[in-house]
Amino acid sequence: MSVAAARAPFVLPRAHVDIAVIGGGIVGLCTAGFLASAGCDVMLLDAGGSAASTANAGSLHVQMQSRFMRLFPDRVAGMERQLPLYPKAVAFWKEFERALDADFELKVSGGLMVAETPEQFEFLVAKSRRERELGLATELVGRDELARLAPYLGPHAIGAELCANEGKLNPLKCNAFVRAWAKRAGVEIVDRCRVDALASAGASRDAGFTLTTAGGALAARRVVVAAGPGARALMAGVGALLPVDPEPLHMNITEAVPPLILHLVQHAERSITLKQLSTGQVVIGGGWPARLAPGSAYPVVDPDSLAGNLALAQFMVPALAPLQVIRCWAGLNSKVDGRGVLGEMPDVPGLYAAVPGDAGYTLGPLSARLVADIVLGRDPGEDMTPYAPDRFAHERVAFSGAPAV
Repeated sequence: MSVAAARAPFVLPRAHVDIAVIGGGIVGLCTAGFLASAGCDVMLLDAGGSAASTANAGSLHVQMQSRFMRLFPDRVAGMERQLPLYPKAVAFWKEFERALDADFELKVSGGLMVAETPEQFEFLVAKSRRERELGLATELVGRDELARLAPYLGPHAIGAELCANEGKLNPLKCNAFVRAWAKRAGVEIVDRCRVDALASAGASRDAGFTLTTAGGALAARRVVVAAGPGARALMAGVGALLPVDPEPLHMNITEAVPPLILHLVQHAERSITLKQLSTGQVVIGGGWPARLAPGSAYPVVDPDSLAGNLALAQFMVPALAPLQVIRCWAGLNSKVDGRGVLGEMPDVPGLYAAVPGDAGYTLGPLSARLVADIVLGRDPGEDMTPYAPDRFAHERVAFSGAPAV
């Protein structure tokens, strides 16, 4: 490429599209792919950067995470309403892998939430009871059974909650497979294209929208916003409220070692996830905070989280102590109210939200399929009421300054 060509301004490949999908993470890619597979004209716009999917640690969660319950007690009721969707989401991941004839390194080998004190174990007793009432398959294991299931755990582990249908995958391989599938399905993917603003093109339902992007203006009849924390500002441009906030989180990965950790491991009280990839590396994450770079929305590593996360990991699994950490990074999680926001925005026909709930990577492909069905006018096969954007209507009144009706 010549220097002149390299310096040429970026221009969108075309100015009109039927459906624009904003956000190139797992939700955006899958939504665009499902729509294109149904014959729709779809363009996906991705700004790039350290988003949730590109920074994800690859956990497939089903049971309620103690970290979420501890940090956001006011949102537990919301998460409980979505809880039945999690085992369905893991099953959908397996179906999706088969349908794509892909290898996501997906393994559903069970998840252990570990207790180290009697008080923590009692917390797991109550949590497991509630989860079983809501339809989840979980069980409690004592010290002896835990030592048999997970001999790699340290001597402080006295019991755990076992959720058999939790697991893990390799998000880097998965994202690559899904992106290739979406392109084969006909999605026009435009990389490094930030959407700066979203505006309604007129009052009628068919007027559509205008997207102001780094590559020029794009007219779209319908728009799906799968931009995680960036969705809030985009929705505000058309007078819609989507209260999603960024949560910067920290992750690490070690050098490869022989098979050691067989489960997705969490703690009953402290923030951590541990899992081992099929290539041998151990991924250490679980919600330790990162920071936003000064003056930007870009997440950066917090040295305190690096030290604390690794110290807890080797305390729980002593065999991790001599391993070298080969990489650490930060990413942005999306916080709402414990539930996903999936569906058409109230009073803005043709505009759809595609933001899954907590553990959004787990919920990603299934959430995308549900939103695609709504866009296509199909029955999604799920009661979408708990995830509908209109549940924020009372907040939207205050947001817009409009009187209540």
